[in-house]
Amino acid sequence: MLRARQQAGFSLIEVMMAMVVLAFGILGVMSAFQWSDFGLRQGTTGTRALALAESRLEAKRAAPWDALLTDDLDGDGQTEITMHDDGRPPDAQAGDGIYTAMIEQDGISLRWTVQSDRAGPVQSWGLAVITAGARYPAGQGQWRDVTVGTLRANPRYLGTR
Repeated sequence: MLRARQQAGFSLIEVMMAMVVLAFGILGVMSAFQWSDFGLRQGTTGTRALALAESRLEAKRAAPWDALLTDDLDGDGQTEITMHDDGRPPDAQAGDGIYTAMIEQDGISLRWTVQSDRAGPVQSWGLAVITAGARYPAGQGQWRDVTVGTLRANPRYLGTR
């Protein structure tokens, strides 16, 4: 009789406690997976936003100087966007020398500007400051912004600054 009691298994209470501990462990792991998935999505969206801004900046760097205020977004040879300095959205203020354009793509708002160093037509500018910024949702009603910029000189400019 003594031998049978020494070989007894777990009691029902012990098994139930082990299941509760295991359930809390599984909930913790599932929560970690959920947070890592959220972080991965945010990182992907941020990387996509940065890539869009950089590609728009590179397109402006590669464009002929005379076509600095026009954009062929799909590469078909036809202008889809002409930048304006007229105070209508997305341009903030008319006549300030900052030409602005904007598009929405995959939930990312892409806005780029060309700012001249002087008034007048593009051919008379000595240089231009080009910026491209992307705004994207960061979850829970928050937004994040990424902005890149460059300075571009007019290759045909002969005047004095």
